[in-house]
Amino acid sequence: MAEACSETKKEVLLGKTTAELKEVAKSLGMPNFTGGQISRWIYEKGVTSIDEMTNLSKANRERLAAAYCIGSMPPIDCQKSIDGTIKYLFPVRTTSENGSRHLFVETVFIPDKDRATLCVSCQVGCKMNCLFCQTGKQGFEGHLTTADILNQIYSLPERERLTNIVFMGQGEPMDNLDNVLHATHILTSEQGVAWSPKRITVSSVGIIDKLKRFLDESQCHVAISMHSPLHRQRAELMPVERSQHLTDVVALLKQYDFTHQRRCSFEYICFAGLNDTMEHGREIVKLLKGLECRVNLIRFHPIPNIDLPGADEKRMESLRDYLTSHGVYTTIRASRGQDIYAACGLLSTAKKNEKE
Repeated sequence: MAEACSETKKEVLLGKTTAELKEVAKSLGMPNFTGGQISRWIYEKGVTSIDEMTNLSKANRERLAAAYCIGSMPPIDCQKSIDGTIKYLFPVRTTSENGSRHLFVETVFIPDKDRATLCVSCQVGCKMNCLFCQTGKQGFEGHLTTADILNQIYSLPERERLTNIVFMGQGEPMDNLDNVLHATHILTSEQGVAWSPKRITVSSVGIIDKLKRFLDESQCHVAISMHSPLHRQRAELMPVERSQHLTDVVALLKQYDFTHQRRCSFEYICFAGLNDTMEHGREIVKLLKGLECRVNLIRFHPIPNIDLPGADEKRMESLRDYLTSHGVYTTIRASRGQDIYAACGLLSTAKKNEKE
């Protein structure tokens, strides 16, 4: 059974690197190697209680448990789609900016034959306020800690089935970069979860200085939200374009090597007659020339009070075929979990947070 940390104000072990766990052990008067043992119990064995760390002496377990807990928190709700997608509601230790309310995030598990992808959140709400995104309408309520981010994976009932993780849930990863990098380091470290970084994709609207740091410090895949190659139109859809021009984002990406295993992709929600024309296709080809990448076309999932028309299948196929025939590999992403508001752009915990 997972320990209750919040009531006792104990410090959380989940989210600490092996080096940090060795410092914990040292501070409690334990041998240095005990930190490595603690790390293996957490990241290799997935324990939820310090009592389960049976190769630590009873005295050391008691000493550790007096000040620390694992920090795992199971989801408090789930919804299952007719297509098998499952949306989980996780509590987080992050509080609202004024510290008055406990908050929640949504996490989406997407099984697909021999693949199982988890779409994780990195913030409660989002500051970016993209026109087409329900999370942006929630506003920003708080950054998730490294433990909050990892707990969505650690406490997932289907954890052992996961093959891929995408940071495409609530929030902008580059706006919470320290905690996102800390989480991906633990996920990919040989002394952590030991996943290949090629199993993890981190998305961004394109905050250039933070994106550069991410590209320098991580080998995970990167996905950029494009949605229009035209400056004025993208600025109407995505306010970030006013200060972080897409052309500058692409220029930065062209400085990195994506010709081997690391992948660069662009997310592109299609709106009928708005950004799905051949003019847009030509501009995308021109913009991405010389960059090894792919484009994922995404169906628009309507949100309240936003009058944007979704492109039909034929228009999306025409744009896909045009881009692919002009050297930009393009796919149409399957829409999953729309009936439970788990599809792209639909995540929001605003109403749940208000109840707290």
